[in-house]
Amino acid sequence: MKILSSIISEWMEWTRSVAMQAGLRDVVSSTDFRCDLPSFKVPTLVIHGDDDQTVPIYAAGRAAAKGIANATLIEYEGAPHAIPVTHRDRLTQDLLAFIRGR
Repeated sequence: MKILSSIISEWMEWTRSVAMQAGLRDVVSSTDFRCDLPSFKVPTLVIHGDDDQTVPIYAAGRAAAKGIANATLIEYEGAPHAIPVTHRDRLTQDLLAFIRGR
């Protein structure tokens, strides 16, 4: 478990540094994308951890799923922001199932 914690910590630091280099802090924190959601015309899968301390689920995942017609929302109980690291196998299965239409 200590190794996983270290990997998550390193991954979070890397993603933060990439975002900061790209100047995304202002874009993500101050831009309201909700008006764009109704324009989605393709099947959309929203996956979000309900323990995401970086981007809370009520402000992002649930809001996006509500604003996109016929979106599918999958909430990962207890999952943090680092779902691709912490829940890699489940994420892979959910993505494949969605793509295959199941």
